[in-house]
Amino acid sequence: MKFINLDQQYRQLQTGIDSAILKVLNHGQYIFGPEVQQLEQTLASFVGVDHCIAMSSGTTALEIALQAIGVKSGDEVITTAFSFFSTAEVIARMGAIPVMVDVNPLTYNMDEHLIEAVITEKTKAIMPVSLYGQPANYTAINAIAEKYQLPVIEDGAQSFGSTHHGKRSCGLTTIGCTSFFPSKPLGCYGDGGACFTNDASLAETMRCLINHGQYERYVHEMMGCNGRLDTIQAAVLLEKVKIFEREVAQRQQVAAWYAQSLPDEMVKPHILSENVSVFGQYTIQVSDRDVFRRSLNDAGIPTAVHYPKGMHQQPAMTTYACSAQSFPHTEKAAQSVVSLPFYPSMSQSEVSQVVGAIKSNILQGV
Repeated sequence: MKFINLDQQYRQLQTGIDSAILKVLNHGQYIFGPEVQQLEQTLASFVGVDHCIAMSSGTTALEIALQAIGVKSGDEVITTAFSFFSTAEVIARMGAIPVMVDVNPLTYNMDEHLIEAVITEKTKAIMPVSLYGQPANYTAINAIAEKYQLPVIEDGAQSFGSTHHGKRSCGLTTIGCTSFFPSKPLGCYGDGGACFTNDASLAETMRCLINHGQYERYVHEMMGCNGRLDTIQAAVLLEKVKIFEREVAQRQQVAAWYAQSLPDEMVKPHILSENVSVFGQYTIQVSDRDVFRRSLNDAGIPTAVHYPKGMHQQPAMTTYACSAQSFPHTEKAAQSVVSLPFYPSMSQSEVSQVVGAIKSNILQGV
C-alpha cells in the first residue's frame, strides 16, 4: 500500500498531461508561457477572488505575501506554534519575529482566543495556518484583525479547495497562500504555489516581487526574487484542476469511511460545522506512536508524522522568545499525531485494510 498514490492519478490523466507538457515543449515559452496566465485566471475564478499570482512554491508565496504587506526587520507576525516549519521560517527570514500561539486541541488550528493577548505595537500581521486541510476560524480571526487594523495572511498550503462558511480557502483573508507540492490536494510535478487577493495594489506588488522587483524589464523597483512558476508546472496543474472538485468529493468519501470504521476511542479529525475540509492529511492521535507505527509498518501500512515538533521546539528557533515558551496542546499533538494512508482514489477495501491493522493493534494493547 502507498501513503499517497500519485501514480494512479497520473495514469488517469496521462493523455492530457503528456499532451499539455508536449505543447509547452513545442512552443518553447518555459517561463511566463500562456499556460501560467490561464492557470491564474482559472484558479482565481475557482477561489472567488480577483487576483491569483502563480509562484515557484508555497514557501515563496508566504514570503512574497509578507514582503508585499510591508513586513520588515523587527516587526512581529502572529502565527500558530504547530505547522510545517516554513510558516515560521519565512517570518524569520524577513528579519521579523514569529510570535506563536497555541492551537485548538480539536482542530490543530490556531486558537483565536489567544491572539489578542499577544498583539503589541510591533505586530504587523496575523498568519494562521489551515492545517490538515481545514480552515482556521477566519470569521473570528478577521474580526480581531479588523479591530487592530492588521492584515491576515492564510497559510493554506494544505487546504486549497476547502471552505469556511461557504467561502473557499485562500479567498478568506487579505492574502491567501497555497502550495502545489506534489502531495498537496492540488499538486504539480515539482514545486509550485500561489497567492490570492482581491487587492489590486497588493497583486501588482507581488507580481513585481516574483520577477526580481521588475515592473519593466531591467528596471528593478524593489528587492525581489526569482519566484515564478514555470510553464510546464502550470500546464500540469491545468490538467489536474479539471478533476479537482471530483477529487475533493472523493477525499471526503475516504475520510468518511475512516471515520465510520475507526474505533470510537481513537481521536479522529474534528471538522467544524462551518467548514468543509479537503483532508490534506488524515491525521489521528495515538498514545504510543512509535509502537503504533512499527506495528502498522510490519503489516505493510505506511504512516507519517505531521509534525514531530512544535515550531518553537525546532533548533533554528533557539534565538527567539517562543523557544522558551510552552504550548501544551501543540506539544501534546507533536507527541501523538500520526497520519494514515490517504488519497482521492483510495478504495473502501484499502481503508478497511488500514483499519483492520489498527484494530489488531488495539486488541494487542498497542
